[in-house]
Amino acid sequence: MARRFDELAGQLLLQAAVVLQRTVAGERAGERLKARRNAALRAAYRRGVTVEELAVRMRLSQGWVRQVLAGKKPPAVEEAA
Repeated sequence: MARRFDELAGQLLLQAAVVLQRTVAGERAGERLKARRNAALRAAYRRGVTVEELAVRMRLSQGWVRQVLAGKKPPAVEEAA
């Protein structure tokens, strides 16, 4: 019985690893996460959060945040504030 449980647990762990691989690993997944982050920044700005506060909380430069808010593609290297 213990062996059967170990096999089942192993299969569940493998499935979890596959899901994580497909959602957080890889270039496309990274792009999706960055797009969501940028959308959240824009939504916060539309609701009254200032550029300065966004930059401080995200630990990025104000110029980088302004580029994202303007809908432009931000620099490849994220600037630290």
